[in-house]
Amino acid sequence: MRINPFRAWRPSPELAPDVASVPYDTIDTDEARALVDGNPKSFLRVTRPEVELGAAPEPEALYEQARKKLAEFQAEGWLEQEAEPCLYVYALTMDGHTQHGLVGCCHVDDYRNNVIRKHEKTRPDKEDDRTRMIVTQGAHTGPVFLTYNGQSAVDAEVARVEEDAALIDLTADDGVRHQVWRVADTAALTTAFDAVPLAYVADGHHRAAAANRASETLNPAGGESEVDWFLTVLFPAEQLDILAYNRCVSDLNGHTPEAFLDALGDVCDVEDSGEAVPAGPREVCMYLAGAWRTLRFPEGSGEDAVASLDVSLLQDGVLAPLLGVADPRRDARISFVGGIRGTSELERRVDSGKAIVAFSMHPADVQQMIRIADEDRIMPPKSTWFEPKLRSGLFVHRFTS
Repeated sequence: MRINPFRAWRPSPELAPDVASVPYDTIDTDEARALVDGNPKSFLRVTRPEVELGAAPEPEALYEQARKKLAEFQAEGWLEQEAEPCLYVYALTMDGHTQHGLVGCCHVDDYRNNVIRKHEKTRPDKEDDRTRMIVTQGAHTGPVFLTYNGQSAVDAEVARVEEDAALIDLTADDGVRHQVWRVADTAALTTAFDAVPLAYVADGHHRAAAANRASETLNPAGGESEVDWFLTVLFPAEQLDILAYNRCVSDLNGHTPEAFLDALGDVCDVEDSGEAVPAGPREVCMYLAGAWRTLRFPEGSGEDAVASLDVSLLQDGVLAPLLGVADPRRDARISFVGGIRGTSELERRVDSGKAIVAFSMHPADVQQMIRIADEDRIMPPKSTWFEPKLRSGLFVHRFTS
């Protein structure tokens, strides 16, 4: 497994709180506009270029605006380029828990050769969009979140780096602390990382696929090229937390609430528990008609890594056969709510009429994700929600001048 130092474009420590932004794909356009209001340095102006354009801009205008804004951030000095290639240690602390990542560039050959493994299908339209954005900007503006089974030698080097004062130390509005250390002498870390056999895409499948396609587009003949290296942050698997990825459905597929509850009884045990959060695996809490109930699914006869996931039990036992949600990737009747928003968001959507039923899930385990990727299989859509989220704008990998 290779990791490469790079000459990052990054904000100064003083500007980092203004520049660093939430990832582009965790908010909608209205939320993005609210976040950039009064802050010309917000990196959302680069990653969500529509915030400065009119309603329904053409795609070409979006890509060109993103290119211009990145160039503006460089010209204004809001992003400065390192004099020499570096690696970085990036620590995120939320609710007293810290995860320690390594920022560098990984090679598309490792992605192509399944050294960097995937667990999620990508949508062609989203791949197309990210590829056009990367090619037009000549840069990777958002890192791919990778994980790996931890190595003591890497952990020791990361701990040694963190003995010094952090280059950037900011606490975002959501209370998450982001600390960055620059590693100019990279030999020890790159050597230690040689012992890591595999990495796994935790978050950013579309960014990784788009980086690969950008390489194919701009370097079709192969050979050494900076475009073949893409921006990543790598965290040991044992340091990560996965939150639930909850579901809402807009109708009961012709059932009355009473008939739906009767049909559920043939699939699982239904208890009027009043509990909003499942106690463990094979349990799902359901909010319907103002009340929380617990669905308990029977033990399976096999050890299939995908079928035994709680999201699969719900999909195969309830969503598809009873509610008619055969393809959750495309059915507009289902929506997904990250666990960071809590179960009160599920209640709000149902009570407001935006959904008729909501399902609170038990989160998947990181090792379940790794096992499925090792089997070269795919997890159901929206199976994992990682927190805390990486901030955009702290590192940019520019592969063109």
